[in-house]
Amino acid sequence: MTILSIARNTFRENIRDKILYNLVLFAVVMILSSFALGQLTLGHEDKVILDLGLTSISVFGTLIAVFIGTSLVYKELEKRTVYALLAKPIRRHEFILGKYLGLLLTLLVNVLIMAAGMVLTLIFHGGVDLQKCLRLIPAIYMIFLSLALITSIALVFSTFSTPALSALFAFFLWGIGHFNRDLLAFANLSKARAMRWGCEILYYALPNISNFEAVGSSNIIQSSAYYRPIDPAAVAWISLYGLLYSSILIAIAMLVFSRRDFK
Repeated sequence: MTILSIARNTFRENIRDKILYNLVLFAVVMILSSFALGQLTLGHEDKVILDLGLTSISVFGTLIAVFIGTSLVYKELEKRTVYALLAKPIRRHEFILGKYLGLLLTLLVNVLIMAAGMVLTLIFHGGVDLQKCLRLIPAIYMIFLSLALITSIALVFSTFSTPALSALFAFFLWGIGHFNRDLLAFANLSKARAMRWGCEILYYALPNISNFEAVGSSNIIQSSAYYRPIDPAAVAWISLYGLLYSSILIAIAMLVFSRRDFK
């Protein structure tokens, strides 16, 4: 009950955040503008709308996760509300987990809003039916999974750093996470054993964000744009990866926060 109460309060605070409204509004405008761009590509209107729509959901969802996630703990420390909260029968790990779940709920609501805007654009364009809409669910689900992982990264940094530095670190890992497969390819090409081992360690240690964008051998956004089926086994494996990696990061955030001295 304590964790759920913290999550609910975090969700309410995030909904009142002006940055959140601006990002969601801008993302919806981007999705709707894809309709105008689609008119310029004869015979490929649906693909353009889906490409820009899914990309907008991913990018602006990432911005929400990073900018709000990096200030979750710091804001409580700056306002000194954390002292009043921890004076109550609330454990520190419950505080962290509640904050994380509250931001995930915020992201889920905003992803659904942006996805609804994209689907409405497609319906208005006349290029979508119920079956095609159902094929978009895996793509939206994978985007949300990646946002859950990015949120856990932002939360870890927020437990010991300022929002500006935390956002910088989070974006840095997010950027590297898109090129993890290149690290593995470089390791296979490298003749130096130390370099090869180093690249392999980094490949497995750093978050692999590209996993959520390429299911199997195909790009998930491209597959959705062409309404191609996505391998359920690959989705299940990536879901497990995201759950395990996010759980490890949340455990690290709990450990760091539990050892902080607030005196």
